[in-house]
Amino acid sequence: MIFEEIKKFYQSYDGKKCVIGYSFRGREIFAFHIGQPTGRQFISTYAIHAREYITASLALKHIKAGVKKGGGWIIPLVNPDGAVISQSMRPLWKANARGVDLNCNFDADWGSGRLNTRERGGENCIGDSPFSEVETVALKEFTLKVRPYVTFSFHTKGEEIYWEYGGMGDRRGAEILASATGYKPKIIYGSAGGYKDWCIKKLRIPSYTVECGSDSLTHPITDVRKLKKCFYALKIFTEKYV
Repeated sequence: MIFEEIKKFYQSYDGKKCVIGYSFRGREIFAFHIGQPTGRQFISTYAIHAREYITASLALKHIKAGVKKGGGWIIPLVNPDGAVISQSMRPLWKANARGVDLNCNFDADWGSGRLNTRERGGENCIGDSPFSEVETVALKEFTLKVRPYVTFSFHTKGEEIYWEYGGMGDRRGAEILASATGYKPKIIYGSAGGYKDWCIKKLRIPSYTVECGSDSLTHPITDVRKLKKCFYALKIFTEKYV
């Protein structure tokens, strides 16, 4: 199980680390710091969607690669309960253990997405209110504490980079990520309530969603080598984004 792998890595990690909160079923949400402890910091999140748990393995690649400039926090498994559900019972499950899609639960035009629903299930449920889920509250509070200059959300799949929300965003950073991965920057419509959306709209900072892996792959992806184009995305971004 990916949760146990991340937990074991956390226990052995010698760098700065913390638990930012707990899932609905009481599992830790781990965070790892890389790079310089002072100066501008980033936050990078992974596996907010359960079936995309392979991105937690990508997070470990990013931790091991490190960064040469600045520093930041990597949160490999935002949705640990959902990952367990996907790995053990329902492979295509995206939501948390309460049947809420965490990436629809942030306070950024909450509930206005094209596919949004209030019906609990494996995907697209917005929850009872913005930040109704303990996982999104944990990520919100940690983000407000760190006050990052930029955030990243690694998802699967499609080889695209989303950088804009509500007419705001920084395309230059998307172009740096594009040069690092070969992926295409893209503006999407009909989506709301995501972590990226909230960071851009409410915190007014650049934020990027990176859809890793070819669209020809099938969920859930189980081989992190399929995401190899993203292995050095953070390292390259922090070297070039000033």
